[in-house]
Amino acid sequence: MDSVLKRILHVDMDAFYASVEQRDNPSLRGRPVAVGGDPAHRGVVAAASYEARQFGVRSAIPMARAVRLCPSLVIVPPDFRRYTVVSRAVFEIFHAVTSLVEPLSLDEAYLDVTDNAWGETLGTVVAQRLKSEIHATTGLTASAGVAPNKFLAKIASGWKKPDGLTVIAPERVEQFLHKLPVDALWGVGPVTAGRLRERGIARLIDVRTVDDAVLRAAVGSQADWLRQLADGHDDRPVVPNRSAKSSGTENTFSNDLTDLTQIRAEIDEMARDGAAWLERKGLVCRTVTIKVRYSDFSTITRSHTALPATRHADEIAARATMLLERSEAGRRPVRLLGVSVHNLMDPSAEPDGDPGLPFSGPDEE
Repeated sequence: MDSVLKRILHVDMDAFYASVEQRDNPSLRGRPVAVGGDPAHRGVVAAASYEARQFGVRSAIPMARAVRLCPSLVIVPPDFRRYTVVSRAVFEIFHAVTSLVEPLSLDEAYLDVTDNAWGETLGTVVAQRLKSEIHATTGLTASAGVAPNKFLAKIASGWKKPDGLTVIAPERVEQFLHKLPVDALWGVGPVTAGRLRERGIARLIDVRTVDDAVLRAAVGSQADWLRQLADGHDDRPVVPNRSAKSSGTENTFSNDLTDLTQIRAEIDEMARDGAAWLERKGLVCRTVTIKVRYSDFSTITRSHTALPATRHADEIAARATMLLERSEAGRRPVRLLGVSVHNLMDPSAEPDGDPGLPFSGPDEE
């Protein structure tokens, strides 16, 4: 396949927002830092330093929970205008080596460096030079994955964070796939992972051999896509510009749901499906919407719009779950649930905007 001949990079800045804060404020260095909203007003963690992550603090969790996990946590309000300045400097470095740069957010992107301005034939060398130039220009570190396709490159970039570099050469793809749990697949969140494991599908390679009917019972229409990934195949090109679309998932349950924990799990899973769709399409979203239909067929929707646009699964899931707080789910039986993503855009065209919205809880209907 042509994709095997490609040299694809996924470059991801390390704890980007928190790292910018620590760079600019020396008193924060070496301390557990969370960028985000006020814990007293349903604030959410946007980013956590690696010192904070040692306590279990991570992006998209409620800030109140983060403080319980780490009482010494330093909370810093986000300054996306400052992060955008740094992001632009990083992307200028990307574009200096190739025009095939597909942004995923302010702090990560895919690059196709099969042909590049530096004339380097090895993706590893390109990644090393990029990491070096990013550090020299911004004072920050980035992790990179090098692989024959986007799916593998993204997994590789997270393999040795922070400041990591992982290379999956074509001849090592099969060996690498054998290491991966089924959770590594896009769109497989905790609920779907549980369904797969109940059916004996614990590893990514188990997806290859399971009966098609069993797989479809667990993941529905995603079955064919997951089989491709399980084989290490991902033919999606790195595309700088994409047209915006919309997507949503709904599920009508055979028995009304009354357990709020189960309802939250279903919403979380649908939100992660939406994030996986955004990933496949190379898009980011500003708006997350949930739909709840009660047993009496009355239906409500709740939406939250924020900048910067995102495709991060944790953030989209956190926003969708927070929107449930504005419904009567758990107090009234639920017949149908849905999650959709709207206001989609090409991430390279993302405008500056009010950064406070994602971290203050849902504010729109």
